[in-house]
Amino acid sequence: MSDENEKANGDVEVRIPTKNRRSPSSDESDAGDRSAFGEDNFDVKKQVDLGLCKGADDMPELKDKELEDDEQITLELCDPPPEVMEYARRELGETEEVKCQTLQEFRDMIYETGECLPHRMDDDFLIRFLRARKFNIKSAHKLIVNYYNFKEEHPEIHQQMNSTEMRYIGDDNVITVPTYRTQCGRRLMIYRFGNWNPRKYPAEELFKATVGILELGILEPRHQIMGGIAIFDLKDISMTHAWSVTPQVASMMLSLTVTAFPIRIHALHILNQSWVFDAIFAVFKPLLDANMRNRIFFHGNNYENLHKHILPKYLPKMYGGVRDEIPYYKWLEFVIKDPKIVEQMSKMGYIVTDEIRDSFTFTK
Repeated sequence: MSDENEKANGDVEVRIPTKNRRSPSSDESDAGDRSAFGEDNFDVKKQVDLGLCKGADDMPELKDKELEDDEQITLELCDPPPEVMEYARRELGETEEVKCQTLQEFRDMIYETGECLPHRMDDDFLIRFLRARKFNIKSAHKLIVNYYNFKEEHPEIHQQMNSTEMRYIGDDNVITVPTYRTQCGRRLMIYRFGNWNPRKYPAEELFKATVGILELGILEPRHQIMGGIAIFDLKDISMTHAWSVTPQVASMMLSLTVTAFPIRIHALHILNQSWVFDAIFAVFKPLLDANMRNRIFFHGNNYENLHKHILPKYLPKMYGGVRDEIPYYKWLEFVIKDPKIVEQMSKMGYIVTDEIRDSFTFTK
């Protein structure tokens, strides 16, 4: 069993279904920590000490100097540190021998089946699919086929980003990616859907921005191994937002995050949910498998529940943490100034045009 929650003490929370169903009239904003399985509540109080469950939660917390450094925007394109590789060994079964053997077998399977034509076949590219599926070659092959099928079916998602919409998304703080990681070394993405104005830009633009961020994220070997965490803050969402999330958008989002993208989603934390969320979640719910549902946590406006998973030291101030947030555009400025990252993103179909450079090379 892997460490399913962001805990600092190495404990793993076990969800136990209770027989009591949540009253439809109860206030969702007061909801505690519950999973996404149907309408049942799940207690998260019982904890067990799994002596063999060592990994991310065993990693040492950052020291003051390291905390200061992690406020700097950076992508770690180098080899992961020893503690991350130890996590990869324990949780993914990754060793040098396994890597060498599975990479060759994976490459052979791609050539032999001919189900997709990857634009790259080098180790650095293929390893992300193997890590996402814990070095199960058949599962990794299915993932890479789905990845390219998705790109073929939705070419508009991987076309050149619209700098105007990117500015809106950033200025409105709809999507935020902190520079720092959680106490367990995972990247964090924060969505504030209540800040999104569907009249300014459609859901597809949010989706396109998300894909761009994910493509950036998986350039980091550490991120490929550790996976990421998302926070969905649903404060101020309305039926206008609900109507904007069509079944097609929902299907695309779930396909991308569950079956068609080489990323490991460690946990999804939902805050400030209301009855409007039920309307939106009803679209997504049939598309979720049990594994994904197990990774979804509802906290309402009780941030203390969130702190059971992510320590305040690694959260923004608005969620009871101590950290400041950086504007979205700062990441964009960083990306377009780094030739290595620009080259990597161009291979994915993202070309940094003069328009984008002019739009984001400024100081507010």
